[in-house]
Amino acid sequence: MTTNNDDLSQLPNIGKVLRDRLIEVGIKTATDLRTAGSENAFLSLRDVDPGACINELMALEGAVQNIRWHLLDDDRKQELREFHQLLSLNKKY
Repeated sequence: MTTNNDDLSQLPNIGKVLRDRLIEVGIKTATDLRTAGSENAFLSLRDVDPGACINELMALEGAVQNIRWHLLDDDRKQELREFHQLLSLNKKY
C-alpha cells in the first residue's frame, strides 16, 4: 500500500498523466522512482512511448531530487541533455 508520503503525485513535476505512465511501467511509488533513478525511469517510459521528451526526463530528475525541474543544477541539466541526445542518436541507427 502506498502511503501519502510515497505517492508519486506528491512529488514535484509529477502530474496525473506522468504518474499514470510511470505506474504503467511498474514505477508505482516515489521510492520506486528514486530507486530506479531518472534515467532508468525515462528508459522505461520510452519503451512504451518512444516520443517521451527531454522535459519528461528533467521532470523525473526534479521529482527524484524533490525539487521543481527548473531548479536543477546546471551541470545536472547538461548531463541529462547529453543522455537524451545519445538516446536520440541511437534511435536513428
